[in-house]
Order: sequence, then structure tokens, then C-alpha cells
Amino acid sequence: MPAGPSAPPLPRVLDGPRHAVGFLTRVPVPFGPDEAPALGAAVPWFPVVGAAVGAAGGGVLALAGLLPGAEGTGVAAALGLGAAAVVTGALHEDGLADVADGLGVLGDRERRLAVLRDSRIGTFGALALLLWVLVCWSALRGMTTGDAVAALVAAGATSRWAILVHATLGRPARPDGAVHALRVRPAGGAVATAVAAAAATLALGVVPGLTALVAAALVGALVAAGVRRALGGITGDTCGAAAALAQAATLLVALAFAA
Repeated sequence: MPAGPSAPPLPRVLDGPRHAVGFLTRVPVPFGPDEAPALGAAVPWFPVVGAAVGAAGGGVLALAGLLPGAEGTGVAAALGLGAAAVVTGALHEDGLADVADGLGVLGDRERRLAVLRDSRIGTFGALALLLWVLVCWSALRGMTTGDAVAALVAAGATSRWAILVHATLGRPARPDGAVHALRVRPAGGAVATAVAAAAATLALGVVPGLTALVAAALVGALVAAGVRRALGGITGDTCGAAAALAQAATLLVALAFAA
């Protein structure tokens, strides 16, 4: 029986946003059956997708903040963080937990990399997640609803941009994995940097926004340096950890300037 007509190929101009959304979130996007990751084309879109994720979380936070007493009790902050995690499938939080478990285990690099592949969360991973949630929640709770929404948008953009800093300064720790496809070329990196800077400054103001961008860059660079020594390079999990930590750093910067 002859095969039915195949779907027309998607325009190449959509490669960047499609692959950025597919790599950074759990939002369903169309892909061909044999389509390889085009993360190079996705690079300029990383902060755009991050800002959209932050806006989704901020929207839920703003709606929850309308409930009587929700803002003062931190309910709105918790729901905003939860909504963003749902959009991403908690990818970055999972990476943070896996990296914490890998760095906390006794053994050589191969043992640590094996722990990173284990889907179970250990003691170090649980503690890292708890601390991360407490820091982000406390920062959002200390702001007004408007400031918290803006901070989530800025944190979404800068944290996904921090992944690019992390990937630029690191080398893959394994011979396989999606991180091999994440090649940050100068042009794409420059566009992503401009977008992240614009998103951060529009959301927070010029000085707070640029301060948040610097903080996110430092986090991405420091995580790359740390895992280079401990793991031999970067992985998808370390990219997620860099994003999660950069998000927390941006929220703390936003809190400091909002006080």
C-alpha cells in the first residue's frame, strides 16, 4: 500500500525558535522523524524563550497575587515558580539536583558522571533543590507583585543566556549527548547577548539589568570551571544547573535593587 503524502517541510526560518523551545521547555513543537538538533540556529532564541517562560510564571504570580493575602504569605511566589517549572518540565531544576549529587559523591570522574545519569535524586540533590527553591521564593516574596513579575522575566532571559556562556567556556564531558550540538558561534552569541541585555534592562532598569547580566555570566563561567575540574567538562545537566543558579542570582539582584 503506498504511503500517504508527507507533511510539507517547515520553513528554515523556524529552525531557531523551534529547537530553542524544544530544548529548553516541554512545550510540544513539530519535528521531523529524523531531524537532528539545530541548536546552533537556536542560540539567539535562548533568552527569548527564557523570557517567555519567566512571563508565564510571572502571569501566574500576578493572578495569584490578586487573592486576598496571597502576596504577603508567599503563595503567589510559590505558584509563579511552580508554573515556570511546569512549562520547562523542571529541566533546569533536575540538572541542578543531578550535578549536586554528582559533585557530592566520592569517587573519580566516571563515578560522578554515572551518578549524573541516574534519574534518582540523592541527599545532595534534594538539599540543593530545597536551598534553590528557598532562595528564589524568598527573593520573590520580598518584592511587590509588579517587581516580582519583572524579575521573573529578566531571570528567564539571563538564565538561559547563562547556558550559552557555560557552553562557550566548557567542553563536553562525554562523547555523546545533546550538548555537542550546542555550538555558540560569535554572531549567534552576540545576538543572544543583546537580547538578554535588552530583556533584563527593560524589565529591571539599566543598572539592575546589566548587573543581573553580569551575575548570570559569572554563574555560567564559575559552573563551567567547577565541573571542568570535577567532571572533565560540561553536560546537559551542568547547563541546567548553570541556568537554575543564574536564575537565583538574577532574582537576588532584582531584590537588592527593589529594596
